[in-house]
Amino acid sequence: MAGRPQHIWMVDTTLRDGAQAPGVVFRPLDRLEIAWGLAACGIDEIEAGIPAMGETACHEIIALSRLDLACTLSCWCRAVKGDLSLAARCNTPGVHISFPTSSVLLKTFGKDEAWVLNTLEDLVRYSRHHFDHVTVGAQDATRTDTGFLYRFSGLARDLGVRRLRLADTVGMASPVMIMDMVSDLCIAVPGLDLEFHGHNDLGMATANAVSAVDAGASALSVTVNGLGERAGNTPLEETATALFGTGVRKGSIRLSGLTALCRNVARFSNQEIPPAKPVVGSRVFSHESGIHTAGLMKNPYAYQLFDPGLVGSPPAAFVPGTHSGAAGICHMLNERGISITRKAAQKLVPMVREKAMSLKGPLRPDHLEEIYRKDFEKHKGTA
Repeated sequence: MAGRPQHIWMVDTTLRDGAQAPGVVFRPLDRLEIAWGLAACGIDEIEAGIPAMGETACHEIIALSRLDLACTLSCWCRAVKGDLSLAARCNTPGVHISFPTSSVLLKTFGKDEAWVLNTLEDLVRYSRHHFDHVTVGAQDATRTDTGFLYRFSGLARDLGVRRLRLADTVGMASPVMIMDMVSDLCIAVPGLDLEFHGHNDLGMATANAVSAVDAGASALSVTVNGLGERAGNTPLEETATALFGTGVRKGSIRLSGLTALCRNVARFSNQEIPPAKPVVGSRVFSHESGIHTAGLMKNPYAYQLFDPGLVGSPPAAFVPGTHSGAAGICHMLNERGISITRKAAQKLVPMVREKAMSLKGPLRPDHLEEIYRKDFEKHKGTA
């Protein structure tokens, strides 16, 4: 396994790859707010858009550059000199050039390996005259012939590119496969910084990204909420929390701003965050189980990996429902100013569960208080 990089460079492509998700439309002000939010969270680089999309796209990228954010801005380009000429007018210090490298994509676009290597040399030399840093990408790297990937990577290094992006374009890889690909490439082409760009078609994007870092990658390409085509991209919030929230890696991301950022992007993209979405879902810090609530009252980490405040979420909440126990009911009533003994709370358990069954879901706090009041009045009347 390669040596571990000291700082993981996070490249957010919400405004490029995320914006390509079907039905997503970011208005100009949305894009500016998202960029502000990303910068406030400490993102290292924002992939601002695709100049070849037209004049409007170029104006939007220029507007982002005028924000003078405390992060790097880059344009995404196909391996076409005309794309790079357009990008050079957008005032971004960085450019990313994406090359098809797998036999599947080369056949699809009518190209061959010789074209890739010749074009790589030509475009990188051209780009280094117009941009402060140039990165290149191997599209469909996970389906690319290993020998050709090494030749492509070696030439990129020799041409002085900043980083090589390895894209799991169709989301077909597993963590073990990514570990092997990245660690082997680090050995075969030393001195080249590697970036991983994952897709979530099999639900492994976050795991693959973390595995890429474990194997020696120094950068990751992510999107807020995992926004992207098909099943989406590697989620910023999950990956950053996995790497930096647990303290296993160093980076610039301020985790406390993630929840607000994710909710803003969900609103701008008109894509709701699933309640059980890791890290930022509305119920990922809610607890119903009697065993869990009892444990959490003794130790806040008994059944939670981290404090919700780490990612800017409210404190953990207990929810009355079919799995509630007496300890949790005591606690929830106490939060409403009602003191009750454990023995009295035990009597309420079947009533709470019956109510939850009738609702086919959890109770609200006022439901729980209503059950208590009714039981209290009933016993008061027979006292």
